[in-house]
Amino acid sequence: MPSVLIISDTHGLTKELQAVKERHQSSVDAMIHCGDSELDPNAPELEGFYYAKGNCDFHPEMVEEQSITVGELNFFVTHGHLFQIKSTLMPLNYRAEEAGADVVCFGHSHMAGAEHVNGRLFINPGSARLPRNRVEPTYAILSWESREAVTLQYYDIQGNTLDLKYQTSFLAED
Repeated sequence: MPSVLIISDTHGLTKELQAVKERHQSSVDAMIHCGDSELDPNAPELEGFYYAKGNCDFHPEMVEEQSITVGELNFFVTHGHLFQIKSTLMPLNYRAEEAGADVVCFGHSHMAGAEHVNGRLFINPGSARLPRNRVEPTYAILSWESREAVTLQYYDIQGNTLDLKYQTSFLAED
């Protein structure tokens, strides 16, 4: 069963980011960081992550967005600040459609959540440092048996399973 770790808005955390990475890197097929690590892009903590530059990242070699494929799903990764995600998902949805994404990963709002819109799964893993809609800092792991059986599970920064889980039975074929 393929799986992807998704984290965002770590804002300078190094030990905690490294611990999350070490905890899961051998059991996931990819690791995504949705920006605002505030780390150098060559920092060892970011090694192995697909990374999208956030509004608090200032290294010119970082990219604003990435598209990756894991198993049968296409992922679009961005921070979200360039798409007004705090008020609407529409601009991000348009860009995700252009990119041919099944799954859209973003951060910026520091609010953990998931939404299925227009055949795409939008995932915000929340903030691993400064959460806004929960007490505990969060990250998420998406796993799937098929396009019809997708599960998103959230964790606190120590790796404990949270009561925040999302399941969808269908991701539209594009």
